[in-house]
Amino acid sequence: MSKRHDALFEDVLKDFSATEPAPEDRGGARFLKRSSTLADTGEREEKVLRWVDPAHCVMWAGHNRAYDLLTAENCGDLIASIKAQGQQEFPAIVRRLTGSQTGAGAEYEVICGARRHFAISWLRANNYPQFRYLIEVRDLTDEEAFRLADLENRDREDISDFERARDYALALESYYGGRQKAMAERLEVSEGWLSRYLQLARLPEEIIAAYPDIREIRELHARTLRPYLGDPQQRAQLIEAAGELAAEQRAAREGQGAPVPAAKVLARLKAAAAGPRKARPPERLFRRVPEESGVAMRRKNGRVTLEFSENLSDAALEVAFRLFLEHRREARK
Repeated sequence: MSKRHDALFEDVLKDFSATEPAPEDRGGARFLKRSSTLADTGEREEKVLRWVDPAHCVMWAGHNRAYDLLTAENCGDLIASIKAQGQQEFPAIVRRLTGSQTGAGAEYEVICGARRHFAISWLRANNYPQFRYLIEVRDLTDEEAFRLADLENRDREDISDFERARDYALALESYYGGRQKAMAERLEVSEGWLSRYLQLARLPEEIIAAYPDIREIRELHARTLRPYLGDPQQRAQLIEAAGELAAEQRAAREGQGAPVPAAKVLARLKAAAAGPRKARPPERLFRRVPEESGVAMRRKNGRVTLEFSENLSDAALEVAFRLFLEHRREARK
């Protein structure tokens, strides 16, 4: 993480008080404690880390990672690291579920740590039942939870642009009343930076479906397509092409051919929106009579190209070439 990122992270955490374990937890749970010195008073604050069964945790509805897209392959590095270390090294941040929120054995919701949750769950289901999920329980509002999760994941490459954009769009309405400036100030980012991600979240569903995976949709893609979406005709052409691509991607998921890669998706969408390229008109046209197509002359980078229909008769070509040569001699005088 960058120094600025660390500073922002600490700024968010400084207002959050550590949650003491409930009396009923003290007997049955294993605790790890870490102490931190408070800079202003010199007092020590005990923070309790707890090992739990990951089945007792569920993802927070506002989590910025698409948990259903996690697999043993894209979490392979983390799974290997936990196996090598013999345990999870860094705790996930969770908050306790209360009242009607609890159910099916769940006690906590995960604010930060979805990949760690998946990795531990996968290990326990694949011959490593000794692994447990390391958590730190905090008392957070939804807005605090959002900011904390954003700060933890902002520099991570395994969170896609689209996942982050979708999270920002939801937070804008849920926590900031649609006020983009207020949200940018709370996140300590520029309005322009935030606006680009919000534009990505607002891409039409037809375009999103054109990609092989939402994690491959980049902020740059939305920026590239935005001018076309503002023109009614180009937008219609864009949506039509997106529908064709979506059909190809569905067929690929069903085993019929290979998926269309993201770069090619963007290229095809741009080409469809721009429409067919218009041929550059010839500089001069040489022909016997107006009814004939004749010979077209085009000039580019010091070279002359003559174009004519293969059906043009020899007699018509002879006249057209003679006219071209006369024009060429006149131009050289």
